[in-house]
Amino acid sequence: MDHAGFLTGNLTLDLAISAWFIAQVLKTLINLVVNRNLDFKRMLGSGNMPSSHSAFICAAAASIGQICGWRDPLFSLAAAMALVVMYDACNVRRAAGEQAKVLNYVREHWEDLPEEFRGKKLNEHLGHTLPQVVMGALLGTAIGLAGPMIW
Repeated sequence: MDHAGFLTGNLTLDLAISAWFIAQVLKTLINLVVNRNLDFKRMLGSGNMPSSHSAFICAAAASIGQICGWRDPLFSLAAAMALVVMYDACNVRRAAGEQAKVLNYVREHWEDLPEEFRGKKLNEHLGHTLPQVVMGALLGTAIGLAGPMIW
C-alpha cells in the first residue's frame, strides 16, 4: 500500500495537518455558536475546544501506529510525544494562561505601573482544560486511524 500524502507527500504529516485544520475550524464554529461572534483569529489561536495540538499529535501517532505497526518503536516514540504535548497543554500552558489573566488584571488596575508594562494585553488562551485535550485527542486519533485506510 502506498502511503504518499495528499498535501506534502507524507501521509502522517498530511493527516496531522488535516486534524489541526479541522480542530481550528471547529474552534471557530464553536466560538460563533457560543459567542455569536465570527472571529477568524480563532483559526490560528491556541486554547479552547477542541485542542488542535492534541488533534495534531494524536493524528500523527495514530497514523504511525496504523502504518508502521502498533509495536514499532516509532509508534512508541510518537505516543510518548503525544502524552507530553497533552500534558503540557493541560498543565504548563494552562497555568501560563491563568497567570496572564492575573497579570492583565493587575495592569488594568494599577495606575503606577511603568509604561513598558502597559502595552499589549497578554494571551490568556494558552492552554486547555482536560475535556478540550480529550476531544482534540479523539479527533486526531480518529483521523490518524481512518486516514491510512482511506488513502
